[in-house]
Amino acid sequence: MTGFQEAISDLHAMLATVITLLTFAAVERISALPLSARGTRMTTTAIDTERLAQVTKLSKGNHKPPNGEFEACVMEATSWVAGEPWSDHPKCTCPVITAFMVAWNDALPDSERHILLPLIPHLIGTKASKALQNRRATMAADWFVRVHTPAWLRLAGLTEHADALANFPEITDFAKTPSLMPVLEAAKTNGAAAWDAAGAAAEAAAGAAAGAVAGAVAWAVAWAAAGAVAWAAAWAAAWAVAWDAAWAAAGAVAGDALAKTKEGLQQSAIALVIRMAEAK
Repeated sequence: MTGFQEAISDLHAMLATVITLLTFAAVERISALPLSARGTRMTTTAIDTERLAQVTKLSKGNHKPPNGEFEACVMEATSWVAGEPWSDHPKCTCPVITAFMVAWNDALPDSERHILLPLIPHLIGTKASKALQNRRATMAADWFVRVHTPAWLRLAGLTEHADALANFPEITDFAKTPSLMPVLEAAKTNGAAAWDAAGAAAEAAAGAAAGAVAGAVAWAVAWAAAGAVAWAAAWAAAWAVAWDAAWAAAGAVAGDALAKTKEGLQQSAIALVIRMAEAK
């Protein structure tokens, strides 16, 4: 299987997972808390600074509790630092943030996963109401549409479409996403044309660069946007735009420019997670 085929296969698998998770999350929403719980963080958990100092590396997937050697994903490390039973879904962390971090952790290459280490203290004590979970999910969706996707459009030279998305009003309610569709569809059409022009030179590097954080956003939003058909359509369109633009850019710009965009988005995503954790 070529790198291109692997990238397409990974994309299809990710979208299938998102659909499954959206269906599962629809059941979860039935148990939403009353409005009196809106915006409140429910837990205060101490951070074990000695354990935190021992976490110097993160790995993909699930691992056994420490027994002489320490190996963990970012959320297993979080549970350990928080003094909880070993788990990649610690009780002290908001499930939306957990979904985001687990997906991002596993999508990053081994050489880049260390960028998640500074986030561990921010993840502890973030479990909150259903309303705040929804708010955090819209923050992730807004970042994907108005920051992540425009960055790839600009790199591909589609500045007009990048500005249109970046200047779109903040997404605070998934029900309002249909108004995004005309802008996304226009960008999608031009992004696909640019992708065709780039040809095979782009290969799968663009998919890898654009996909790591995108998958994390998909998982996070799925927890709160279950049943939101309008958002599902907007997400699919935004992902297609980012994918096509990244692919086109990979065939048209130098590798250092592609790497610079990816690194800039990684730092922006780190700031997003901190904002999500601090949201009230």
